[in-house]
Amino acid sequence: MEDIYDYIIIGGGIVGVSTAWQLQQRHPDKKVLLLEKEAGLSRHQTGHNSGVIHAGVYYEPGSLKAEFCKAGAKATKRFCHQHNIAVENCGKLLVATNTVELERMQALYQRCGENGIDTELLSQAELNKREPNIEGLGAIFVKATSIVDFRLVTEKMAEEFISAGGTVMLGAEVTALEETEEQIVVTARNDEGGGKLIFSCRFLVSCSGLMADRVARMQGIKTDFQIIPYRGEYYRLPEKYNHIVNHLIYPIPDPDLPFLGVHLTRMINGSVTVGPNAVQGWKREGYGRVNISLVDIREMFSFSGFWKVNLNHLKTGIMEWKNSLWKPGYLKLVKKYCPQITHRDLLPYPAGVRAQAVLRDGTLVHDFLFAESPRSLHVCNAPSPAATSAIPIGEYICTKVEKKQRIDQTKENIAVL
Repeated sequence: MEDIYDYIIIGGGIVGVSTAWQLQQRHPDKKVLLLEKEAGLSRHQTGHNSGVIHAGVYYEPGSLKAEFCKAGAKATKRFCHQHNIAVENCGKLLVATNTVELERMQALYQRCGENGIDTELLSQAELNKREPNIEGLGAIFVKATSIVDFRLVTEKMAEEFISAGGTVMLGAEVTALEETEEQIVVTARNDEGGGKLIFSCRFLVSCSGLMADRVARMQGIKTDFQIIPYRGEYYRLPEKYNHIVNHLIYPIPDPDLPFLGVHLTRMINGSVTVGPNAVQGWKREGYGRVNISLVDIREMFSFSGFWKVNLNHLKTGIMEWKNSLWKPGYLKLVKKYCPQITHRDLLPYPAGVRAQAVLRDGTLVHDFLFAESPRSLHVCNAPSPAATSAIPIGEYICTKVEKKQRIDQTKENIAVL
């Protein structure tokens, strides 16, 4: 029997759950279904990030990333306070270790002011006072940066969604989408029973992360991008180093490089991690040490943007691979501001995979990217800080959906007249 819903959301990461929860809140009389292929929520990007509630230091003033991050940090902390989820406002230090980074630090400090972020410039002496185990020539102190467990945040949002009348179905992998003028028919595979599930909805929202491009193409939507996976490899420091830093310690980023670089992150459970790097992945959901998918590789190799982006960042890519395979190279990135860490201190820790949208011309998509059809909206790129920004992103998606439905309804009314 086919179940009919007003809205179906694909994807049980924090963005999908936030969207489902807010749609149900805004439309309590509607039927909303969230489909997740895994046996639990937050099994991919949400469950493999560093747990940082970002303040929005790096983002272009006026961009969606900058606006969402600032609003999202406040909304996330408020949500956690309301639901007794632990948050620690430890702050972040962006540490300059040479004269070039000192110059970049000044430009970054100016951007913080343009984005309305409360920061403070620290001299070398002030840095040493705050962080005796960190070496640097100076730093930017970002006061509002905090840490949390985003898996707990997602689970609580899902509870709120269900309490408001929504439905969550786990172990339901979407295998086909068919859109008509009246509805979208969703076919899913049931992991538990091995059977086929069929649903229909008046509107579909896809928050599929690593599979965003495939889900869009599944519906017949033409796209000019592909999701290229980048592995972020972490290490954990021994328990004796749980208090080695008082803040999060980040490098001053190189504006010519697409990723931030290795940093020291205090986790909400008290441990400290080192990472991540950014290594070309050969499997979209490759979290182990050796990860290869012939399907994913074949698809990447047939996409011109893959070759162009790797050519554009060839030197960086080679260095990332070298440091991934050779631990002393990775360690060197950390020792430049925390020299007491040794090779033996880098203990295993789960990797993450970043779903990076890349255009056909090799451009890395740094802001949010959407694709749509008459009855669907696909979130094709939700870059970091998507976890921090999940609540305003969900609100933004809900508003886009409602606006799209109003326009379509107006067209139908005009056609009837």
